[in-house]
Amino acid sequence: MRKREEFEDLEEQFLAPYAMKSKHTKGRKYVEEEDPYRSCYQRDRDRIIHSTAFRRLEYKTQVFVNHEGDYYRTRLTHTIEVMQIARTIARALRLNEDLTEALALGHDIGHTPFGHAGELALNELMKDKGGFEHNRQGLRVVDELEERYPGFRGLNLTFETREGIVRHTTPYDRPNLEGLKEFNRYISPTLEAQTIGVADQIAYNAHDVDDGLKSGYITVEQIRSVSIWGEIEAEVKEEMSGLSKEMRIHKIVRRFIAQQVTDVIHESEKRIKEVGINSVEDVRKTPTLIIFSPPMLSRQKELRAFLEENLYNHYKVVKIREKSKRYIEALFKAYLKDLKQLPPNFRARAKYDSEEQVVCDYIAGMTDRFAQDEYTRLFMPYAKM
Repeated sequence: MRKREEFEDLEEQFLAPYAMKSKHTKGRKYVEEEDPYRSCYQRDRDRIIHSTAFRRLEYKTQVFVNHEGDYYRTRLTHTIEVMQIARTIARALRLNEDLTEALALGHDIGHTPFGHAGELALNELMKDKGGFEHNRQGLRVVDELEERYPGFRGLNLTFETREGIVRHTTPYDRPNLEGLKEFNRYISPTLEAQTIGVADQIAYNAHDVDDGLKSGYITVEQIRSVSIWGEIEAEVKEEMSGLSKEMRIHKIVRRFIAQQVTDVIHESEKRIKEVGINSVEDVRKTPTLIIFSPPMLSRQKELRAFLEENLYNHYKVVKIREKSKRYIEALFKAYLKDLKQLPPNFRARAKYDSEEQVVCDYIAGMTDRFAQDEYTRLFMPYAKM
């Protein structure tokens, strides 16, 4: 039987010198006895998986609202895909897979219902109270809002997991660390945290294309103009003739992911050597991202522009997005008018948080389905309570 200490020793032997080792964690806010078998990052992962906020990701929008079809990605299936890609990169670069997995599972835990539309709506409604940003909300979820342990609020995760959640960075995620002195002490987060940002981009580009084609909002003929798709499609046709349209799309999407993952691994390995990264301390004082691929980012830029024009601004997606914002705004104003409409555990938070923050937390934690049902209960006169 092997215990935690033995696995920590194995990390020292196997992981790269710039990987974040469990033994060197900066610890938790509240001191707890270590688990006899799990590393601190495995424990973080398990706490995230068993949290209420994580389970709710199943019914939160990625691009398509949940009721539009049960085969589209949700925030939960997106999270699982990010985890799979991130672990592949982490293993190849000999990073800490347990920390990488915990970060992948927690990176979207602060997201609102209705995807980015919900976030934009809450940001506008909270503009006089500091705004709303889902990375900061994710930190708030794991530090304050989850109530599962008698000795403290939140999940009491390690510093490295909390840092990775609040500093998650992609072209759509720009961390706001104002007032968060704890996370301003280092120029850069761990390589494991940087890996999640890249894996997130690879995952959402691939599955947004896949879901967009399934929905019919974009077509193969349209996306063929995007160079990376056109090149892979030509390769697949040459290698395998006679595939059905659906099978050909699946093959292209898989290769699309594989190519980008390979690019990231090779380019990141090259950058680690060029920059002279030999320790976690080297990572933290380096002002530029190390885990990324310039060629991949260049090719992604063309694809993102295509998706922006043809999928994210498709008139049906825009209608759902605007309707979602109206849901959020109406709920926010109704609750703020009288907090007694909120559950008792949320009303109790008004003792130490502003009323706006209490309402914001309640709405941000909703699933799409619950927000729609709550709207019906509040505004439809014959709806059952």
